[in-house]
Amino acid sequence: MKAVLTVFGWLLLLQGLGGLLNTLFGWWRWAHGLLVVNRLPFLEGYEVFAAIVIGVLGLALLAVADSMKKAEGGR
Repeated sequence: MKAVLTVFGWLLLLQGLGGLLNTLFGWWRWAHGLLVVNRLPFLEGYEVFAAIVIGVLGLALLAVADSMKKAEGGR
């Protein structure tokens, strides 16, 4: 379970950072279709906020995975 949370956490964090940078600066035009923020039509106009939320969710998943690792080591 810890490995799954870590992988999804990193994926969400990278999607959030990539979406934020691409929306703000217009970099990575080739990656426009790879970012979740740009693929969901109901987020049009809210890409910056959605990218921030996605990145924060990624950080939260990484924190949960880290706490699971510490809880297993404490037994």
